[in-house]
Amino acid sequence: MFKHWVWQQVRHFFLLAAMCLCAGGAAHAAIDVNTADEAALTSVKGVGPATARNIIDERNKRGPYKDAADLAERVSGVGPKSVTRLQEGGLVFGAVAAAPATAATAAKPAKAAAAPPAGAAKAAR
Repeated sequence: MFKHWVWQQVRHFFLLAAMCLCAGGAAHAAIDVNTADEAALTSVKGVGPATARNIIDERNKRGPYKDAADLAERVSGVGPKSVTRLQEGGLVFGAVAAAPATAATAAKPAKAAAAPPAGAAKAAR
């Protein structure tokens, strides 16, 4: 009787763990507000069809969003608190932030490649 109870508890634990992993994976799917279509935006918790349309219309009129404050300022019905909740739900501003970081990383290897390796001077002698 005790073994049955233990195995039942173990099964419940693994079921709960599996549910948490599945829910956690869905919550961390990042949706870039500057490239997402209406269907992708509505997949973020807290964004309905009307809000998604407002986000896309404003983005098409005035260009990509710089950050969360820019989104809150430009889209009617979305305030700073709403933007914070949307970011927790997976909304990101990745396209604007990723471009400068890529350019900076591309420039670093070029500088390192210009310097000769330490052993090259000894091998030339």
